[in-house]
Amino acid sequence: MSKTVHVGLIGYGMAGQVFHAPIITSVPGLHLTKIRETKPANIKLAKQRYPLAEIVADTNAILEDETIQVVVVATPNHTHYALAEAALLARKHVVVDKPFTVTASEANTLITLAARQNCLLTVHHNRRWDSNAKTLRQVIDSQLLGRLVELEIHFDRFRNFFRPGAWREENIPGSGIFYDLGPHLIDEAQCLFGLPQAITADERIQRTGGKTIDNFTVVLDYDTIKVTLKGGMLVREPGPTYQLLGEQGSYVKYGTDVQEEALKAGLTPTNTPDWGIEPETRWGKINTEYQGQHLVGTIQSEPGDYRAFYANVYAAILGQEPLAVTPEQARNTIRIIELARQSSAEKRTIPWSYS
Repeated sequence: MSKTVHVGLIGYGMAGQVFHAPIITSVPGLHLTKIRETKPANIKLAKQRYPLAEIVADTNAILEDETIQVVVVATPNHTHYALAEAALLARKHVVVDKPFTVTASEANTLITLAARQNCLLTVHHNRRWDSNAKTLRQVIDSQLLGRLVELEIHFDRFRNFFRPGAWREENIPGSGIFYDLGPHLIDEAQCLFGLPQAITADERIQRTGGKTIDNFTVVLDYDTIKVTLKGGMLVREPGPTYQLLGEQGSYVKYGTDVQEEALKAGLTPTNTPDWGIEPETRWGKINTEYQGQHLVGTIQSEPGDYRAFYANVYAAILGQEPLAVTPEQARNTIRIIELARQSSAEKRTIPWSYS
């Protein structure tokens, strides 16, 4: 890559440490120039891992730096809107960690502002480049299961305690598992099947003493296809991540993408030759009838690669590619969350609508 694009990262907590900084620095053409962080432990780690990046305590040190072209917002969810707005007003291209914003109205305001400022605006839906997601698309495209009728996707965890000081577990806008993990599942459904006709949902607080949502079920109605999205914090024995059903057979997949484990262990795509490749023990299982033959076996997992998100951002800035994750898609994800919450509160099915 001949042109260097300088990046400023706002926030070096879990999202910045695991999902943004190590991927940004693995994409040719992108340079992590400044990191805004205030917590001493995070500052120490950032200096160790990125000695060429300047660590600053003030967001304005990034927004007012004329060399920085892209600002990445990796902060608590309720701060996304204000920081993205400030970056756009400073005429920076902006990457916002998921969820885009807390409300669809906020998302629409940012979309309008980005167009007025002639800046790119996108949301970090990196899970499109999970091994799981890529393999599921391959299975669907192959039509091995015949006419599809149902898909169930889980993003479950087990944590029956509360982490001290964790904003995700406080009763504030954008907190809880639905805003944390729900956007990944909704974005995947939207990529596969578009916008649903209706939404039926149930969200709950299941852990004793919990302050915010830690369990959700969302059913998206696509007329002939039913899509169920589930997430919970009290799933000690994991079930299937995917269960895809068709008239001729089924595809079942357990486990999550290996990239998150690797990133949390301090590995990066640049120092890991087999990056994103799942072991055979994690491959999904298929049981179907295809062209008169009964097929039972495994489907080799596609390699996952989160670098593709930031490689696309780089190419889009240079005018070489359209954005893969558009802000309108991310806005629709937030709108589905709003309608799902309304469905749960009113205990009824809600038709899709933009407002």
